[in-house]
Amino acid sequence: MSRSANDHPPLHPEHLHRRCDPEKFTFQTTSELEPLGATLGQDRALAAIEFAVGMPGDGYNLFVLGRAGSQKRAVVREFLASEAARQPAPSDWCYLNNFAEPHKPTAVELPPGRGSDLKQDMARLVEELKVAIPAAFESEHYRNRVAEISQEYEERHHDAVEALREEAEQENMSLVPTPHGFAIAPTRDGELLTDDHFEHLSEEDKQRVRQAIERITEKLREHLEQLPRWHKERRQRLKDLDREVTDLAVGQLIEQLKEGFADVEAVQVYLDQMREDVLANAQDFRPREERQVAILGMTPEPSLQRYAVNLIVDHASSEGAPIIYESHPSLPNLLGRVEHSSQFGTLTTDFSMIQPGALHRANGGYLVLDADRVLLEPFSWSALKRALFGREVRVESLGQFLSLVSTVTLEPEPIPLNVKIALVGERLLYYLLCEYDSDFGELFKVAADFEDRLDRTDETTELYARLIGTLADREALKPFARDAVARVIEHSARLLGDAEKLSTRLRDINDLLRESDYWAGKESSAAVSADHVQQAIDAQVHRLNRMHSQIKEEIQRRSILIDTDGARAGQVNGLSVYKLGSLMFGQPSRITATVRIGDGSVVDIERETELGGPIHSKGVLILTSYIGAKYLPRLPLSFSASLVFEQSYGGVEGDSASVAETCALLSALADLPVKQNLAVTGSLNQYGQVQVVGGVNEKIEGFFDICRARGLNGEQGVLLPADNVKHLMLRADVVQAAAAGQFHVYAIETIDQALSLLTGLEAGERQADGEYPRDTANHRVEQALMALAKLRQKFDQDKRQPAQESEAGGEDQ
Repeated sequence: MSRSANDHPPLHPEHLHRRCDPEKFTFQTTSELEPLGATLGQDRALAAIEFAVGMPGDGYNLFVLGRAGSQKRAVVREFLASEAARQPAPSDWCYLNNFAEPHKPTAVELPPGRGSDLKQDMARLVEELKVAIPAAFESEHYRNRVAEISQEYEERHHDAVEALREEAEQENMSLVPTPHGFAIAPTRDGELLTDDHFEHLSEEDKQRVRQAIERITEKLREHLEQLPRWHKERRQRLKDLDREVTDLAVGQLIEQLKEGFADVEAVQVYLDQMREDVLANAQDFRPREERQVAILGMTPEPSLQRYAVNLIVDHASSEGAPIIYESHPSLPNLLGRVEHSSQFGTLTTDFSMIQPGALHRANGGYLVLDADRVLLEPFSWSALKRALFGREVRVESLGQFLSLVSTVTLEPEPIPLNVKIALVGERLLYYLLCEYDSDFGELFKVAADFEDRLDRTDETTELYARLIGTLADREALKPFARDAVARVIEHSARLLGDAEKLSTRLRDINDLLRESDYWAGKESSAAVSADHVQQAIDAQVHRLNRMHSQIKEEIQRRSILIDTDGARAGQVNGLSVYKLGSLMFGQPSRITATVRIGDGSVVDIERETELGGPIHSKGVLILTSYIGAKYLPRLPLSFSASLVFEQSYGGVEGDSASVAETCALLSALADLPVKQNLAVTGSLNQYGQVQVVGGVNEKIEGFFDICRARGLNGEQGVLLPADNVKHLMLRADVVQAAAAGQFHVYAIETIDQALSLLTGLEAGERQADGEYPRDTANHRVEQALMALAKLRQKFDQDKRQPAQESEAGGEDQ
């Protein structure tokens, strides 16, 4: 037999809140406790991180998943720091000018710390060359050699001209200098012939003169044709001299630098190429007045920046492998970028303007990224995958990345990539990536799933106390007294809504510790007490409960109709929970049901108006099935009913009201008044069992606050699923009211127990004769359904009879 309401006592106050007894602690304040070395309750996640770090091979990158506030990123970085400290510092990387193809800078790897040495040595070398080369060209030896070469060619030219002159004189000709070279004129007795004298010559003499002029002219032409070759030879000899002098000036300096980097083959090759470039462009080091380069009427200094070292990764002061966290993983911040400068209205760039990205800085170590931020940045996710698949970092502009650039741009040589990536994100994001990105599983093979909770045992309570002490020390807070530690532990369980668990969301705990320390400081207390912790909790709620306060006010003013006394048929106080930001609060909702003759359908008004979610609609369908199976299973249901959350102007989701809705419908069917001093929450299955729901603490407190505002009379209370008892961590004022007999919390396992408590009648169980006992709630429900079935049968008969008479009359005619 089901028990009556009087046989169903409320829960004992000790079941409403699981205390943490501060007397069980052996310390007075957390200053006496040893720091907690490992992260509490995250053994599974830490094992996954350790595996990912130690596992060689491609794709063993890490995705750290868990709820917000679990400080996943901080834990990962702390673990990686301990691992990185045991590893050697990775190589330095720099970009050097490619003298053969300047638009393709060369990437050079150096041992850690040697990059800065090379950069300083190269800068020093250039400064020395700016002194040594001009000095070499100003030396007397150089000037004498230049003069010798110039004099040699001047003498060669002079000797050739003199030979022609002598030959011309033998032919009675003379070489006459002109502004454009030489002219050949006939002579007689050492005097130039005038035109009149030439005309008086015989034809034979004229012919002789013409032939002589042709011979001399031909030889002069041959001489003049040799002059460009002689000038070229002269210039080449002067150029060779410049190379020789420059080589003498720079050779030793460069050789000394090569000796310092004898173990780096790439630097050796670069210095040889640099030496050739310096020898070919020695004039760039000479004084300004010796050069004749004009641009827009100006004579700019030639750039010696091509000899600089662009050190993009420097590990001179690094100890261990790098750990980089990139908070803004845009495409340039990940891959690096090439900057530009404006000169004479034109944007220019070179290898020295290459800036590193997070992948460069983390190369040889670890890179921590927020998964959602990478996915939100345009093209960053694709770029990251490309870098991991290719195992190289290629500095590209967005235009190059999208293959939209057709002009010649800077194309730095890619750098080999050896990095472990740790993506930090929510669980939903991880599962979505697994489902929709085929590359994700290949690149991120290890998942570190952070726990949200841990079991609340005596052992974990002691460890949690040490955790509180460790966090307080880390934040430089006042020590926490043991009663304060106990209150924090209780609140940790309350945050989860589970008396048997403790929260591992350290952000919430950290915030509570800081705020408790603030209130202790306001009172100039040396340690944080339980009162300070409670003050911090109350302040957190007060800052966010404006909306909750307004709703309670509207209920008190009866703008929102909620009854807390009397009895009404077809009307039950359901309980809802709302979350606004970080605040959760409960609110009673009036659920009503109406019944009439019909075909067994139950209209869910919330669903019909598209205010009800699918889970709520599922709950209504379940309660309909339950009623059909429990009462008159051999007869069709002959009623139509409607259910609604009164004064609900927003969405309704979840099945936690299905017990209340069932009781409202049964009450309306049997015209059984329901006590309005009780509220109910719980989910129903098809067998009439009451199932757990969420937010029970907030729901109970929401109804309690309304009852207390109107005056507690010892009759008010809340019905909740029996399996939810382990989740109870109610406020102290609710527990005190229950201990004083002013408010009650009932645990129910079946819908019959709920119906008995709400109506005051025994629910009743079906007897051997198939009937429910008289004067029980189930009997009245079944009788009401039987009466509706008879009415439906009579209605159908009356509707068919006129139709039959009409058909009979037609046949008589």
